[in-house]
Formats: sequence, structure tokens, C-alpha cells
Amino acid sequence: MNDVLKQLADFGIVPVVKIDDARNAIPLAQALINGGLPVAEITFRTDAAEEAIKQITTKIPDILIGAGTVLTAEQAERATNAGAKFVVSPGFSSSIAKFCNKNKIPFTPGITTPTEIQMALEYELKVLKFFPASVFGGMKAMKAMSAPFPMVKFIPTGGVNIDNLIDYIASPKVHAVGGSWMVKADLIKEGEFDTITSLTREAINVML
Repeated sequence: MNDVLKQLADFGIVPVVKIDDARNAIPLAQALINGGLPVAEITFRTDAAEEAIKQITTKIPDILIGAGTVLTAEQAERATNAGAKFVVSPGFSSSIAKFCNKNKIPFTPGITTPTEIQMALEYELKVLKFFPASVFGGMKAMKAMSAPFPMVKFIPTGGVNIDNLIDYIASPKVHAVGGSWMVKADLIKEGEFDTITSLTREAINVML
């Protein structure tokens, strides 16, 4: 397994970050490090994402940064050029899969059906994002859908929070979980980085 994917499994939780102002990138990264979780998926849902990734990976190389909500191969290229070490998309994209495979970048596409899992397997992708997890049946659906695919593990995202974290983490089919409850956009916007650190520590304590 790729070293980056192994790191994600070791962390167990991947904070999913929506950042509107790149000036908040470094304080956010430091807040996660202080909370004991040096990893983040910065979503390409805002104009600040690319610059935020570049700032963090340049100034704080010890934190593992990926790009989320990547919709095109062009975005994947921009994200990785900025320093992203892994790419996440809300659904499956063959063009992103081809780009990432060619450049040896870990890619976790979003899936909700066995058909999408088979599509991902055609590109040798075996760690997949189950998204949005809560809408599509949560743990029960994930377990049922994974039965024919023993080689696949999942990163459930969407509706994962401090209350159901343990249910997901305890499953042998879960590689890690993705969540935004400890890095909500309002907390970042208001500069509540101490709160982000506290919520991150709480998440790790619950997981452990």
C-alpha cells in the first residue's frame, strides 16, 4: 500500500477543511498539529484552497495535506503542483484516476454503489471514499456493499461526527474516517483555533 495511504490509516481521522481565506491556512495547520492530528483534506470548494495548500506544504512540511472535492484532472494537477499529497473526489472520475495513476498520487474517489467500486478497481484503487455516508445508509450499507469486495477499504465521510465516530472506526472495513466537525468553516473564519485544537484532541481521545 502507498505510504500516504498508510499514514491516513495510522491517523484514523482526516479533517475535511473548507477554507475561505488563505491567511488562515497556517494557523489552522498549527491548530491541528497542536491537537495531535497533523493531517487535513483541504477542499477545492473555494478560491483560497490552492493557495492554502501551497502555504501549508511550504511552511509546515510535517503535516500531511491532501486536496478534496477535486472534480477534474486539471484541478488535481493544480492541487498536486501546490503540494497536495493525495486527491479526493466526491464521485468517481476516470480522468482524475488516470492522472493520479500516471503521477503515482493516491486517489480516493467517492462511491455509493457496487458498480462504482468495480469502476475504481479497474484503476487499482482500493481505498475509496464512502460519501455521503449518512445519506446512503451509514455503517449498515457500507458493510453490505463491501461483502463482495474484500480487497477494498473505505473512508466514510458525510455525517460522521463525534457521536458515531467509534462505530465507524471499529469496523475492519474502515481505513479512516473523514469529518469536518472539528474544523467547521465558521471556527476557521472566526479564528477559533484553540477550539479547533480542543475538538481535535477530543476526537483523538474518543478514537483511542
